[in-house]
Amino acid sequence: MAKESKSAYAQAGVNIDVKMNAVGSIKQMVASTKTSNVIGGIGAFGGLHKVPTGKGMILVSSADGVGTKLKVAAMMNKHDTVGQDIVNHCVNDILVQGAKPLFFMDYIGTAKVDPVQFKNVVSGLCKACKENKMALLGGETAEMPGLYPAGEYDLVGTIVGCVKKSELITGKSIRAGDVIIGFPSGGLQTNGFSLARRVIFDLCQYSWKDKLPGTNQTFGEALLAVHKSFLKPVSKLLERKIKITGMAHITGGGFPDNIPRVLPKAVNAEIDRDAWEVPTIFKFIQNQGKVDRDEMYRVFNMGIGYVVILPKSQLAKATNILKAQHQPYSIIGVIRKGTGVVTYKN
Repeated sequence: MAKESKSAYAQAGVNIDVKMNAVGSIKQMVASTKTSNVIGGIGAFGGLHKVPTGKGMILVSSADGVGTKLKVAAMMNKHDTVGQDIVNHCVNDILVQGAKPLFFMDYIGTAKVDPVQFKNVVSGLCKACKENKMALLGGETAEMPGLYPAGEYDLVGTIVGCVKKSELITGKSIRAGDVIIGFPSGGLQTNGFSLARRVIFDLCQYSWKDKLPGTNQTFGEALLAVHKSFLKPVSKLLERKIKITGMAHITGGGFPDNIPRVLPKAVNAEIDRDAWEVPTIFKFIQNQGKVDRDEMYRVFNMGIGYVVILPKSQLAKATNILKAQHQPYSIIGVIRKGTGVVTYKN
């Protein structure tokens, strides 16, 4: 019997059958994220979702990527957490404005679809979507040999959420005397990996399997720590009518670039860098890479993943709510009169 010949497209590096089989294998997993507002199933040209009901509702959207954290995932051949990273990252981005997530869309670009790798990535997307009570409404998987290195891929996500216009948080009401609360990150989140990889793997010649000195973690475990969602603790504060004047997600640009995005021009955010214990992974990168301290606070989150700003009069009630939720926090600073920038107490 003659062998079945490969299609011209498959010979060029794109096998449509493999891709479609991979997409088909994750349909049940994606369907498990369906919410009551989703209309129809997956597979159509566009995902369908009911428009939020209620007077004065507005949509809030954001898009981002996992960045070179994916290089670590490829190095370790571990792909079941990066999907959680991008979902949680996007949830936090719209949460800053008080928005709750409705649905998520993903984009995976690769040289060649690896069905097992693909399924693991999507499992992470689905896990985080369910945890954040939103639907994975659809996405795009693109095979582009020659554009991506063999065995690697890019992962990007777009989120849509909603908030009442009257409850939109913009930072305009931040005033001198307000208190800054920080929630601990799980690690690098999804930023600073180009510098981290250079210091750990290029300069210090460590493997991902080596232990991070002073810890029981390997470098790989420390670097792939999941980017946390702060939806639950922030939602609880909002439900209990805590007056939040501003919030910031500490991503690329660290403290000096993210907090000013919500600051009025008449105030500064003064951060006390002794208010929390900086995780070991950041200390290692700073010391071994000989990175200036201020640059560290601009590249990395330094252990603080999310910031909530509120009047001092709200602090006692807010911290009681956080304690009841078992949400760790640190009081990391105060709002002073100024010019709309971040300053450091020490």
